Amino acid sequence: MKKNRLLVRTIILVILIGALGYTLYTNFFTTKELVKPGDQAPDFILTDLEGNKHKLSDYKGKGVFLNFWGTWCAPCEYEMPYMENQYNYYKDKDVVVLAVNIAESDIAVQNFVNKHELTFPILLDKDGQVKDAYGVKPLPTTFLIDKEGKVVEIQTRSMTERMVRDYMEKIKP
Repeated sequence: MKKNRLLVRTIILVILIGALGYTLYTNFFTTKELVKPGDQAPDFILTDLEGNKHKLSDYKGKGVFLNFWGTWCAPCEYEMPYMENQYNYYKDKDVVVLAVNIAESDIAVQNFVNKHELTFPILLDKDGQVKDAYGVKPLPTTFLIDKEGKVVEIQTRSMTERMVRDYMEKIKP
């Protein structure tokens, strides 16, 4: 009887250690990026604050500065004025900013937009499907997409104005 109990406990312990090992391996040694530089950017359709639909593939031929953000995210708020300044310069050079808000209320997003006087399209990813399709984890995350719709680079930290300018220059057609 004692031998059977010891055997069952040993088997359970081995299974638990195996599960823990697998979890640690998948979290630390496998890539979680769904979209990588060189990949075609996944197409999507999102609505902006005015109710207009934006389809990523409609921007083919232009550079797209695709930024995922939240109103509660301090680094996101820090870079928004820089994005606005550079958008005003680059919008006539076929570079567009698409700022995708993740799952927040229209009122919170509109208040943020008003506070920062943003003029570029603010898209609403209400259910997080686009965020998930791109594999976005930290906010802010920005995908630089060239005129062919390919991801050139991914930035997962807050940017200075010089960085924003350099990235827009990089995707300018």
